[in-house]
Amino acid sequence: MSLVSPPAGDGRRAPGGGNAPGRRLSRPVRVGPVTVGGGAPVSVQSMTNTDTRSVADTLAQIRALAGAGCEIVRVAVPDADAAAAVAAICRDSPLPVIADVHFDHRLAVASVEAGAAGLRINPGNIGPRWKVEEVVRAARERAVPIRIGVNAGSLEREVLRRHGGPTPEALAESALGHIRILEDLGYPEIKVSLKGSQVPQTVRAYQAVAGRCPYPLHVGITEAGTVLRGAVKSAAGLGILFWLGLGDTVRVSLTGDPVDEVRVAYWILRAVGLRRRGVEVISCPTCGRTRVGLVALAEAVEARLAGVIEPLTVAVMGCEVNGPGEAREADFGIACGRGTGLVFRGGKTVRKVAEPELVDALVAEVEAHLARNAEDEPDC
Repeated sequence: MSLVSPPAGDGRRAPGGGNAPGRRLSRPVRVGPVTVGGGAPVSVQSMTNTDTRSVADTLAQIRALAGAGCEIVRVAVPDADAAAAVAAICRDSPLPVIADVHFDHRLAVASVEAGAAGLRINPGNIGPRWKVEEVVRAARERAVPIRIGVNAGSLEREVLRRHGGPTPEALAESALGHIRILEDLGYPEIKVSLKGSQVPQTVRAYQAVAGRCPYPLHVGITEAGTVLRGAVKSAAGLGILFWLGLGDTVRVSLTGDPVDEVRVAYWILRAVGLRRRGVEVISCPTCGRTRVGLVALAEAVEARLAGVIEPLTVAVMGCEVNGPGEAREADFGIACGRGTGLVFRGGKTVRKVAEPELVDALVAEVEAHLARNAEDEPDC
């Protein structure tokens, strides 16, 4: 019996926080060393925007993404030259590489043979069944998972005609049809995505599929926009999906530097309580009580601590109303008065300094903490 047939799911959920329904338990797959699904932490992905045929440029961007915390990276493979470059990219990449292939099954096979840790294809646009069989044969030999990536902008004409456009039901029908192709070939190493550029459309599409297959879900709002607009739209959509327990791996799609995609992904995951990495800066919106240049202070603190990996909360507060309380609750903080501020560490005041010295004083406390932690780590 096909795994995509009703009834809808088996009701299993991983524990959730607060009143959240808990995470949907999916069948795990391995993308290189990264487990996706099965209750593993939501992994963060991005995609290079370099010319894949330029190995040096692509690897430089992958290393920058890895430095920001990216765990899986995807590269476009539009032609044979790009497929030929995949071997060198995979050899030197610090991250498992997924090859993004459309239309030409030979590029998918070549990418797997070159060492790609995963494929992103639409079986429906690869061509006749025998071509899909060749891709699956190559993937099976190396245990390479295949992501069925359905996008609202590239649905099959017949599906669009039946549904009158890229509706959530159309996205779900397309994905379930592609899943059946791989299931018929006996290959369950599958991830699934159903991305649209509109939040309600995307959320409903994932809901329509989640209970009808056991596979991990790659979530995101596609073509979300430039960094600020796209971050807002992605946060809205992904926040809903994560609260519903849906999502095993994530890409935030932004028009800009893909490193920003990784940062925004972690901010969203942290906001919903699923991942903690790096510094969360808590800063007030400013008001008429503020007597320091708080915007510049907060931006400077964010910039100075951007490279910290340890999960910390740092409060940058502008007045005496909420400032001391927030600063005490954070790992580190400053609560400002008229041209001065109190520096907090672990809930206690450690000193009072003038406004021009506040950032240096706060950063010094964080750096001293990091140095102590480094000294306490056992030698390997």
